[in-house]
Amino acid sequence: MDVLKSIMVWLVGIVYMLLFFPFTFFVWLIVLPFDTKRRIIHWILNLQSLILVWILPIWKVSIEGREKAVKGTPCVIISNHQSILDILLVNSLRYPFKWISKIENMKMPVLGWYLRMADYLIIDRGNPESKERMLENSLRCLKEGTSIMMFPEGTRSVDKEIGFFRRGAFQLAISANVPILPIVLDGSGDVLPKHGVIFTTGHKIRIKVFDPVMPESFNTSDPDLLSRNFSNFMTKALNEMRGKS
Repeated sequence: MDVLKSIMVWLVGIVYMLLFFPFTFFVWLIVLPFDTKRRIIHWILNLQSLILVWILPIWKVSIEGREKAVKGTPCVIISNHQSILDILLVNSLRYPFKWISKIENMKMPVLGWYLRMADYLIIDRGNPESKERMLENSLRCLKEGTSIMMFPEGTRSVDKEIGFFRRGAFQLAISANVPILPIVLDGSGDVLPKHGVIFTTGHKIRIKVFDPVMPESFNTSDPDLLSRNFSNFMTKALNEMRGKS
């Protein structure tokens, strides 16, 4: 049954993206001259993600703390990463931000076109110069009032636990003097784990947004120390969500 449901979900997802693409492309062309920050396209992608998350009957999704984000205040948004589904789930929160996307995603048909229309930021993880450009572009976005969304683990967790946090997101927050908004996800790795193609059903996905941590609360200018502090905090939060002490 999971195999049959998975075929249905993949077909729905692919057809959904293909059907919406002409509309999104048309809007992109219309707003291109004045929507320089591509906020309209990002909003459309958020809406599409929200619809897809709620129309697929293979999971239950609960969201807590969406109101924690301070409207009009740019921030560095971070989340743990269990599954490719996390992109849809974070989008469904409908926050205005720019994704940091690995260059491999940009090369994919349809998905890459969507990402380019939204003008998301690109990183080639094996290229140090690409990382520097990404940090410079991210800092510029933050100073212009646009939030940045990153998975500080850099990749999906194999065991659904929180792994090592890289320093980039925290270096950005310190350099731009903006708050960090932590999001903890759980359950998506049960539905579709890393390297998996078969969806399993009957799982509950939880999304919990925590209070933003203001720059004056950092008490450090060391991004490595800050990354460890947030990793510890989010690991504890994940365990509490699972009912662990």
